[in-house]
Amino acid sequence: MYICIQNGRLIDPASRMDRAGDLYLAEGKIVSIDSRPEGFHADREIDAAGMVVCPGLVDLSARLREPGLEYMATLESELEAAVAGGVTSLACPPDTDPPLDEPGLVEMLKHRARNLDRARVYPVGALTQGLKGERLTEMVELHDAGCIAFSQADAPVINLHVLMRAMQYAATFGFKVWLRPQDRHLANHGVAHEGEIATRLGLPAIPVCAETIALSSILSLMRETGASVHLCRISSAEGVALVRAAKRQGLPLTCDVSVHHVHLTDMDIGFFDANCHLMPPLRGLADRDALRAGLMDGTIDAICSDHAPVDEDAKLMPFAEAESGATGLELLLPLTLKWAVESRLPLPEALAKITSHPAQILGVDTGRLAAGVAADLCIFDPDANWVVSNNELKSQGKNTPFLGMELYGRARFTLIDGRVVHEQ
Repeated sequence: MYICIQNGRLIDPASRMDRAGDLYLAEGKIVSIDSRPEGFHADREIDAAGMVVCPGLVDLSARLREPGLEYMATLESELEAAVAGGVTSLACPPDTDPPLDEPGLVEMLKHRARNLDRARVYPVGALTQGLKGERLTEMVELHDAGCIAFSQADAPVINLHVLMRAMQYAATFGFKVWLRPQDRHLANHGVAHEGEIATRLGLPAIPVCAETIALSSILSLMRETGASVHLCRISSAEGVALVRAAKRQGLPLTCDVSVHHVHLTDMDIGFFDANCHLMPPLRGLADRDALRAGLMDGTIDAICSDHAPVDEDAKLMPFAEAESGATGLELLLPLTLKWAVESRLPLPEALAKITSHPAQILGVDTGRLAAGVAADLCIFDPDANWVVSNNELKSQGKNTPFLGMELYGRARFTLIDGRVVHEQ
């Protein structure tokens, strides 16, 4: 299909383009910006007046719950939620049931996602068999099946010798290792940030040192092995400081933060709101401010949704027993826009954290507007206000701390390979 997108505000964070103009699409690619190609006859024209035309969003952490956890969500529901939120590419962690530790499972997931013809799915393979932290997976075979990186999701590798061998293996073949820094023994089944709120509510706590000690071990192993590491969902001021110092030393390190942690603190738990039971836990105000500062100065490369749909019954349990996680695919865009407004950050710089930067981390040629690039686009109305509610969310999981909140910014059109896959 030949499509002309007219009168939009074109923003390409990768090239720092921000201007009014037209976009011309043909055969699944962007063929021209501003000037109509010779002989171009549009099958469809989209009037984007008053809207922003930017690369499709790239999400570094979205649990799709397949295979094995379909009672929480299905691939159909979550990929529909993705395109409704303007997300055109996403990475899914390996903590499914069974975990993504066999090439056949990865190939099946990729095949299912292609047939649904929605967002592009990039599986992250399991670092160890069954995510048990004992025996390494066959990373080369998993990579050939479609895995873009290797991770333990939220399951720790207790034996640092195993982690070192895994990082050596990955470094040998140039694979990236994605790790969430948290020491299991220090976390000790905690559910909230160690501080006044957890003490007052009587909740088992996770100290900041559970993150920083694990992070220090990862950084030491990086120096030893030469592995390239992506840190998932950093949560503390001390963690940000360690990452900043490591980057100054030239370590091959990238880092993301959950969009929930950009806005919320442990005070938002209120009277045991289980929708605020997240992992890592929501931390203090100083930590949240440090995360925002880390995003501003480039210490933190990307914002992810940390999408984790959970069935309603699992969130009706007492706080400490409730399933952790929150839905976020459809909130990534408006919450990033909210952060940009509050931080007085230019829109192209904010959008880079959810488009070009995560695309670079994934190593995929998306997240930018340029001739010859696949036409994966998000066209959104930055002034569209809406209230987060069960009826508004496409995701099967309705578990979010932002229920009932009015947000600004909504995807009106989402295109993948030049096809309109979502229109509102």
